[in-house]
Amino acid sequence: METPQPPATLRTLLTLAWPIVISRASQTIVGLSDTLMVAHLGAAALASTATGSMNAFTLMILPMGITFIVSTFASQLYGQGDAVGARRYGWYGLIVAAATLGLCLVSWPFIDPALAQLSYTDEVRALMGAYMRIRLLSGGAAIGIEALANYYGGLGRTRPGMVANLVAMVFNVGANWLLIDGNLGAPALGVAGAAWASTLSTCIAFAGFFVFFFREGRPDARAKLDPREFGRMLRFGLPSGFNWLFEFLAFVFFANVVVAGLGTPALAAMNSVMSLTSASYMPAFGLASAGSILVGQAIGANQKDDVPGIVWLTVKATLVWQGSVGVLSLLAPSVLIAPFATGEGGAAIATIGARMLMVSAAWQLFDAVGMSMAEALRGAGDTLFPMAARVAIAWLVFVPGSYFSVRYFGWGDIGATSWLVAYLGLLALAVFLRFRAGSWRNVQLVEHTAPP
Repeated sequence: METPQPPATLRTLLTLAWPIVISRASQTIVGLSDTLMVAHLGAAALASTATGSMNAFTLMILPMGITFIVSTFASQLYGQGDAVGARRYGWYGLIVAAATLGLCLVSWPFIDPALAQLSYTDEVRALMGAYMRIRLLSGGAAIGIEALANYYGGLGRTRPGMVANLVAMVFNVGANWLLIDGNLGAPALGVAGAAWASTLSTCIAFAGFFVFFFREGRPDARAKLDPREFGRMLRFGLPSGFNWLFEFLAFVFFANVVVAGLGTPALAAMNSVMSLTSASYMPAFGLASAGSILVGQAIGANQKDDVPGIVWLTVKATLVWQGSVGVLSLLAPSVLIAPFATGEGGAAIATIGARMLMVSAAWQLFDAVGMSMAEALRGAGDTLFPMAARVAIAWLVFVPGSYFSVRYFGWGDIGATSWLVAYLGLLALAVFLRFRAGSWRNVQLVEHTAPP
């Protein structure tokens, strides 16, 4: 039977969100530790690590977006009181993770030819190719952590995912210290050492998380996997995945073509800025994800009239956080960018990065509204419209606008960063109007029946 949900309050949201915030923040620290701990090796090492991490992530973004829908199914089934049905979606997420590992391994022979088509220096291209091949070995484990974290999150249990990501963070920072510069007799592998640190820490964290998930479950005939359910998950999950993929590809094009054309210092500065702003994005995304879980549970309990209140509560919480970060970026950009500007070319990275950070303050509020609304739509199962909106705005406005304005009109790094502001503003407007229209009320993700 449906489980009535109590009214959402700020305390409810924060109680559910803080483990997600820590989890996402720990993921950010993994990326930051890679870039910060190779920064002293010079601009080439910094650019190849930051951009290589983003490029490797491109192959994982589609399956990661698919696993986000695991939380939606699990939360709605939990709202109905069907814990056994919800657990099946944890297994479906692990199937996606296994497929991701196969995709990553198949991509190996194509990495160097793809990088050869881009305007990197020979040194950056060689370092980046080695970094990507090593990082892709952990693709399946990374998606496995996402799948299980989304399953437990849908149940309102956000701490298991937090623990897994904290384990990965601790191992990553320690392994970076050992392998980048060769401390305690370990080999000094430089950029490759950062890649091995991230790969090993991700695999260790996933192994522990999977054992926890496997041992917690009890044999139950009703938990038998159903290909039709898996197909339904893909039906709603693929738009979610393509949503993230096409947006991320636009950012990959932006970094690898638009910004890379401005030179290695500009590329290193942009990726340093994106690493910093992800420190604000990930906690805000944790709040938005918590709001999405509450939306799914309310819909599963057939309490759709509670959803607008949940969404506006989430928007206000993310606005407070993102707004604070925007003020800090505007007032102290040089202080924030300084840790990334310690090696060769550091002066140029500091100057360009500070300018970019000041512009980035403008997109924080747009990002808060956009991610809160988009996650609420996902919690309701409305995944097709956000995908279409992101694809249209990213590829019809952001990509051509940034490319032509920088390459042909000489707008430079400020112009490039300004297009990010325009993109996030238009996206926030689109998903806000979609939510206000109320089409999410008509989405039927799971049947409202009592569990068998």
